[in-house]
Amino acid sequence: ILTGRMIDRAIRPLFNDNERRDVQLIVTVLSVDGENDYDIVSLIAASAALSISGIEWNGPIGGIRVGLIENEFVFNPSYEQQALSSLDLIVAGTSKKTIMLEAGANEIKEDIIFNAIKEGQSKMQEAIDLIKKLQQEVTVKTKDIKKKLLSADDIKNKEEKERLLNIGREWLSKNIKENLFNKIYYTKNERKMAMRVIKEQLDEYLFSQNIEKAQRDFVIKSLVEIMVEEEVTNAILNEKRRVDGRALNEIRLLSADTTILPRNHGTGLFSRGETQVLSIVTLGAPGMEQTLEGIEGQSKKRYMHHYNFPPYCVGEASPLRGTGRREIGHGALAEKAIIPVLPKKEDFPYTIRVVSETLGSNGSSSMASTCGSSLALMDAGVPIKTQVGGIAMGLASNKDMSRFEVLTDIQDLEDGPGGMDFKITGTKDGLTAIQLDTKTDGLTEEIIAKTFKQGREALNQVLDVLNKELSTPRADLSPYAPRIISFRVNPEKIGAIIGPGGKIINKIIEETEVSIDIDDDGLVMICSTNSENGKKAEKMVKDIVR
Repeated sequence: ILTGRMIDRAIRPLFNDNERRDVQLIVTVLSVDGENDYDIVSLIAASAALSISGIEWNGPIGGIRVGLIENEFVFNPSYEQQALSSLDLIVAGTSKKTIMLEAGANEIKEDIIFNAIKEGQSKMQEAIDLIKKLQQEVTVKTKDIKKKLLSADDIKNKEEKERLLNIGREWLSKNIKENLFNKIYYTKNERKMAMRVIKEQLDEYLFSQNIEKAQRDFVIKSLVEIMVEEEVTNAILNEKRRVDGRALNEIRLLSADTTILPRNHGTGLFSRGETQVLSIVTLGAPGMEQTLEGIEGQSKKRYMHHYNFPPYCVGEASPLRGTGRREIGHGALAEKAIIPVLPKKEDFPYTIRVVSETLGSNGSSSMASTCGSSLALMDAGVPIKTQVGGIAMGLASNKDMSRFEVLTDIQDLEDGPGGMDFKITGTKDGLTAIQLDTKTDGLTEEIIAKTFKQGREALNQVLDVLNKELSTPRADLSPYAPRIISFRVNPEKIGAIIGPGGKIINKIIEETEVSIDIDDDGLVMICSTNSENGKKAEKMVKDIVR
């Protein structure tokens, strides 16, 4: 799912906005060598397939993974090299512009990541050239979207629709600004009401022009939201003015709180404007870590972040289904943001699960989840290195991108055509994760550099709020959290502790009501919610190996 989302964000901006037919692109991994990742190959394969499909698509694009080992960039590193790398950056784009970024980083400075993006952009040209060579060798039959011969009635109907749209455009061009910028609209609901007023007034005007209801509805549906987004962009470019009155680099009101719920192991509540997320930490025994098996092989996961986006958080009523692709992607991004500051298993052997509940959403709940998770982990007494914050940066630009403005902390109406969603997470010392998607044909180096600079300023403000609430992990765990006693034994004695068929270890577990995990290197971890039982189990194990 995460690879599919990554590919989708890279190819989607280059389709024709006016094309309404479904396009389905299926990438199937047929073979793996166990040494090289399949996601970059998948991205390039998707680009190649689209480039020879005859579909109107403004490619080809390339993609590349950039690692950082001993201060040297490594391109498309193997699994073995990725394990040594402090950076995992995926860059996708054309030969001149960046369309998609996905990164996890071990507190890497912005200038280093910026250089990695530039280097990656240069190195992936080889893949683009290969696809262009393929295009020359393959006969591509262009899909003609204008095959249907229009009858006289169809032509007349088309002309009538255009006439109606022109009437609507003329009225909207004169009245949107008066309705949308006649005062400051601080909340999403106020902006929705302003949009409703524009629709109602346009409907009244069209009615006065003797236009029937079905035609009025067609004009309103076709024009209002698009032209409102265009007016929002124009106000930003021409007047540096946002609908809610903020400066272009201004964040909405921030707040942070901890220890919200009395029974949980740790909680963090983070709010940015109308976006509010409650993150909840639960600590478990080492044996509760998640076991994974995928194309890459088997692995275990001791830190998990799960993100929920219930319909009420955007004021809607809709059925609850299984976890969607969006929730999985947002949860993975916030998880990736926190991983670099987590303690080593030897220092804190707990399995850690964080669940972020989106209570209200109007702009980047994934970044609020990062902030909420960081607060909750410190509140739970998990010895993370430092607070991690997150911010979503946006963009307003004209069609040829000769004019642009980077926006700090985007919300609702600002995420329109000519924009981007550039999420940045990090600590005071460097960045930990990046995710970019755009509604343009790609970003220039100038835009990316300005976004990093403006994003760092915003990130520091977010971190100040988090640190003001809690700057270091609490010294004690929640009284409801299990306690772990860990010690090492001679690995040769592990068999004696377990006993034939697990008889001895199971007897200890049954008598003391604890859980016991033993690593192959002799690390014994006894987990119990009762300290006396934990000490009793510890004595029983040590008596065996004395």
